[in-house]
Amino acid sequence: MDNKDQEVMNILKEWKLVKERLDVSFRSRSFKNIKEWMEKGIELFIQFILKTNDRSFFQGTLQFDQLETKPINLEERLAFIKARPNLYHSYRQLSELMDEQEKHFAKNTIKKKSSKPMA
Repeated sequence: MDNKDQEVMNILKEWKLVKERLDVSFRSRSFKNIKEWMEKGIELFIQFILKTNDRSFFQGTLQFDQLETKPINLEERLAFIKARPNLYHSYRQLSELMDEQEKHFAKNTIKKKSSKPMA
């Protein structure tokens, strides 16, 4: 496993913890820290999408049109989530974005491995 793959795995591991916290908070209707957890989830998603597009950071506005691997309607969905982080629907959208990007990452990893010449 290369460094990028390890970083992606760390992001996904951290997302799992954030997701579990959000699940519990929404189920118990304990809205006290949801915004903070959602902001952490959004931050993890942005790190994830940058890593899976071989970008280490961005300055200013994230240019969605420059990303090769991304979920459908990313810009609109992320704008909705950022505008309404306290809503359950925003949490579901964020979860879906993470799942979709993880599938893209897995697909691209398999493609890269299958295209490498055998030693």
